[in-house]
Amino acid sequence: MKPKILNKGDKIAIVSLSRGLLGMPFCKHELDLGIKRLKELGLEPVIMPNAAKDMEYLEKHPEKRAEDLKAAFKDKEIKAIINAIGGEDTYKTISYLMEDDEFKEIIKENPKIFMGFSDTTNNHLMLNKLGLSTFYGPCFLIDIAELDKEMLPYTKDAFNSLFENKSQIEIKPSPVWYKDRVNYSEEQLNIPREQVEETHNFETIKGTGIIEGKLYGGCIEILYDAMYGKSSEIYKKYDILPKIEEWKEKILFIETSDNKISPEELKKILIKMKEDKILENVKGILVGKPIDEIYYDEYKNIYKEVLKDIQTPILYNINFGHSVPRCILPYDAITEIDFDNKTITIKESYFE
Repeated sequence: MKPKILNKGDKIAIVSLSRGLLGMPFCKHELDLGIKRLKELGLEPVIMPNAAKDMEYLEKHPEKRAEDLKAAFKDKEIKAIINAIGGEDTYKTISYLMEDDEFKEIIKENPKIFMGFSDTTNNHLMLNKLGLSTFYGPCFLIDIAELDKEMLPYTKDAFNSLFENKSQIEIKPSPVWYKDRVNYSEEQLNIPREQVEETHNFETIKGTGIIEGKLYGGCIEILYDAMYGKSSEIYKKYDILPKIEEWKEKILFIETSDNKISPEELKKILIKMKEDKILENVKGILVGKPIDEIYYDEYKNIYKEVLKDIQTPILYNINFGHSVPRCILPYDAITEIDFDNKTITIKESYFE
């Protein structure tokens, strides 16, 4: 199921499905700025009832986070939903929603844009299981409420693609990338991020030719937890992840978080996914730029080492996930990757 295109005047819901930063006093300037930016984009922001409650409350009440997501999908005037920010326990919302038959019917009746990244991977995978094509892309607090005088141009262009019903879109490398901010305090308002010229662009680190498949993936640490870690029992209970034959139609997109996991930890994750035949069965792999280019070459070498004896091609250093700026990757969209020319083309419209 694809959502409808976004139009000026539409309502967009902000939800806090993970860490409850949105309701903290030290984030008030970001909340206000994000609301202002959405209005400047011609949208009507709707802060869902529990989204701006504090961190302690939301940590203790995953059912309230789930209630907000259900209410946002149920409200027919709301056309898009964007998550505030990531965290580490979004998986706790899954049971409340997957046990709710009304929620499943609402998704079918009201398919709409859902977007975020990082821990929001959990929501994407759950909604994908329910048949909805969602968007791995910008979040509210970091991207919409970028503390500089404007949203970052590359990220803003990606967001604006939600207003365009193009039959295909090429994902291009950003000419620059930005270092993570040391802090996000009110004193940082109107101060630009440190900008770095892109010297690598998209890199083919394995493979040649052209492949085509359906996009699927997210933050690799969240995927690992879903497959083998703290949330794996929930994923097994609701049969959320693809079967091995379903992986064969996928292009896997993966990226590392702001935890900046060690190359050894990345290697451990990839080896486990390789042992389970996931890496050899997917059509290809897109790897996101590491945040601040930390472990840039080390990660690249790990991918080469772990996949040296299988044929799966890899395109590296894509602008999605935790590194800034960010593109949008739509789940299940038919996508073509040309490993010789290092291009990524979404071959269908994002929208119905």
